[in-house]
Amino acid sequence: MTEEKKITKDMSFGEVLRKYPQTVKTFFMFGMHCFGCAIAEDETIEQGALAHGVSPDELVEELNKTIAGGVKKEDEQQPEAH
Repeated sequence: MTEEKKITKDMSFGEVLRKYPQTVKTFFMFGMHCFGCAIAEDETIEQGALAHGVSPDELVEELNKTIAGGVKKEDEQQPEAH
């Protein structure tokens, strides 16, 4: 059985965004809006997720669903409360 995951929590934000630009929406859904940040270029998905109080495993799962064409969270997204 081959590994289907393409994105791992050890990959950097920059690497993921270059390879899979469609993941921007998924990052936004998790409240991660730091794409212009210089640190995000080399920061791993795991490091960024933990810094934002997000489960790295859940984020990676959703990112992989996004690149596979099946974003689940988008349908469940609630309006932001301010």
